[in-house]
Amino acid sequence: MSNLHGKTALVTGSSRGIGRAVAMRLAADGASVIVHYGSNEQAAAKTVADIEAAGGKAFAVRAALGTPDGVDTLFAGLAAGPFGERLDILVNNAGGGGMGGSIAQVEPEEFDRLFAVNVAAPFFILQHALPLLNDGGRIVNISSCAPRLAAPSQVAYAMSKGAIDVLGKTLAVELGPRGITVNTVAPGATETDSTAAMFAIPEASAMMASMTALGRSGRPADIADVVAFLASDDARWITANIIDASGGTFLSPATGQ
Repeated sequence: MSNLHGKTALVTGSSRGIGRAVAMRLAADGASVIVHYGSNEQAAAKTVADIEAAGGKAFAVRAALGTPDGVDTLFAGLAAGPFGERLDILVNNAGGGGMGGSIAQVEPEEFDRLFAVNVAAPFFILQHALPLLNDGGRIVNISSCAPRLAAPSQVAYAMSKGAIDVLGKTLAVELGPRGITVNTVAPGATETDSTAAMFAIPEASAMMASMTALGRSGRPADIADVVAFLASDDARWITANIIDASGGTFLSPATGQ
């Protein structure tokens, strides 16, 4: 494990799933972690309790991202917390809004919701965070392998995640002089509580596994370990990259893998 002692990390959407795994891993590596959540206070409290039980430091902040005052609420909570306002690591993990459907199916309200949560929220979180981020800091944005797959049933979702890919590369150039690295992690289908119903169907679970070169679906720890590496000093010379952490999803059109 890397040494993140003395570092402060903000992980959005970290009460459950991939975000929880990232928060737990960064805390295990020594970082003090701000656990952001949107609505599930019980899950956030458990994440904080589990981090503290393992000897780490964490506190939770509630903010409904994708709403007009969500980002302001998030940073007001950060300022009122025990770690101060300075940040060393920012992980933009919160997202959602569904897959959207095909271009003929997507309603304007659904499109706006996808982009509010997946694009506008991380953009303005970054805008607020940059003055607080210490030089030499780390930014990791969680995207998806969807932008490279050209799946018609996910067109709006893939568009929103493609915007995050562009944001990461562009911001890396702007922040390079400050020694801040900006990278993007692109998971594939991952077994979390939000996807549990799908993976509970044996046929669906087998299909998801068959899409990957490694023959299984992703787990939150698979993604968290990549994020932890990018947050560490070992990744100091890596920036503006999109790291595909999908187990090699849909690499071969001939085999479906």
